[in-house]
Amino acid sequence: MSPNKELDGRISYFLPHHAVRRKDSITTKLRVVFDGSCKPPNSNSLNSVLGVGQILQPDIFTLLVWFRVNEIAFTADIKQMYRQILIDPVNQNLQKIVWRKSLDSNIKEYKLSTVTYIGLIFGY
Repeated sequence: MSPNKELDGRISYFLPHHAVRRKDSITTKLRVVFDGSCKPPNSNSLNSVLGVGQILQPDIFTLLVWFRVNEIAFTADIKQMYRQILIDPVNQNLQKIVWRKSLDSNIKEYKLSTVTYIGLIFGY
């Protein structure tokens, strides 16, 4: 997330978001949820205008065949993977948010620089 300092006239979108608080969680008591499907009045949602990427992972049948054919299988947990993928700076204007640290502080505008969990562009 980086401060948005320039007003360059490119198309931009402010991504609706809200906090979800989980008192029972040990690691993450508060997380931010982004809503790319929220449709503003007289406009489109971000999910409805983003291009859908191709499906990169194989279907389940192919995976099962690979597990049977090969002698060694490798698996990994990709739970935190999307937060490591950087967005091209040209497209970061489509992931803007407004944020403030407390009720007393000023509202600031930011551009998210990593992939968010907004849906469509991830295929499955």
